[in-house]
Amino acid sequence: MTETWAGVAEFIGQLLGRGTELTPAFLDFVSWRDALWLSLDTIGMSVLAIGFAALAVLFTFLPAARNVAFGEFSGSRSALGGVGFCFMRGVFLFTRGVPELSRAMLIVFVFSPGILPGAIALGLHNYGILGKLSAEVVEDLDPRPARALRTAGASNLQMPLYGVLPQVLPQSLSYTLYRWEVVIRTTIVVGFVAARGLGREFRLGMSFFRYDKVMLLLMCYLLLVLGVDLIAAWLMRLVR
Repeated sequence: MTETWAGVAEFIGQLLGRGTELTPAFLDFVSWRDALWLSLDTIGMSVLAIGFAALAVLFTFLPAARNVAFGEFSGSRSALGGVGFCFMRGVFLFTRGVPELSRAMLIVFVFSPGILPGAIALGLHNYGILGKLSAEVVEDLDPRPARALRTAGASNLQMPLYGVLPQVLPQSLSYTLYRWEVVIRTTIVVGFVAARGLGREFRLGMSFFRYDKVMLLLMCYLLLVLGVDLIAAWLMRLVR
């Protein structure tokens, strides 16, 4: 137990720059400048990822809802609606079931290491999550507005446009912003294998025992998470 706590104290000391002859990275202006540029890559990766996921969900989540596929919002029960429901639910299950890190390791064989492989890996995973959540929001909708639209003569195309999307989009946007907060935290893991940004530098810092640099990168991550949380909270207030 004594040796364990001694090791913890030594590691914390190395994080604080103890034992190095150079100025600790978190006290060096050039190191901060480089880390902040890498932070922009990390933000870019997270925005691309959640943008890919949200755009794909917008065009595919409606068939995955039971009441749209073969319920009150469908207008008629058909085998095609059931096939579309099963297919889209299967796609959502597959995309969210494979971890981001595993998918990034596969995608990096197709694309060269950079922001794009990390964004694709994170986007696919969050596509499955957002798709399932958005479909379940549709399933929980109050059917009375849809019945009124149907009584007024709305077509099968007008039903989702005027009876479903206006009710679903605020909640779906809230889920999207929440997932963006999660994505910004997950970029460090994906960056280990496939991407630029703070994640790759974090791995290099650990590999070369530059713990003062690791401390700097952790501080940048905390600033990123705080900034994204504040922006997401502001956007959520606008949505509501």
